[in-house]
Amino acid sequence: MSREFLKPAGLTASATASGYGPAARSNDLVFISGQTARSPEGRTVGIGDPEAQAVQVYENIKAVVESAGGTLADVIALRTYLIDRAHRPAHGAVRRRYFPGPDFPCSTLLIVAGLADPDFLIEVEAVAHIVKR
Repeated sequence: MSREFLKPAGLTASATASGYGPAARSNDLVFISGQTARSPEGRTVGIGDPEAQAVQVYENIKAVVESAGGTLADVIALRTYLIDRAHRPAHGAVRRRYFPGPDFPCSTLLIVAGLADPDFLIEVEAVAHIVKR
């Protein structure tokens, strides 16, 4: 079984500063650490705006998946953390833009008391199945 830690451009600097790896590949599975509304420049996007934060979260996931040679269609599982149940409709609408179906990734949604930064409203981790070529 092979193991490789991925360092996608644009996510590595803030991840390294925080002490976590953005993603790891084991054979054809890519495990993506929880993505937040951090821009490639390391700024928090959409403070107070769950829709804007969800867009940045999914753009970050997309960047990781593409850096591993896949597309969002390769995502097989999502785990979403929201700090407020009221953010669910905005998050759901954005997720539908990125995963329009008809097949959807397996999904878990949790409402939590808080995330690593008080400005984060949403965090999403993912698993993708990307066949190495």
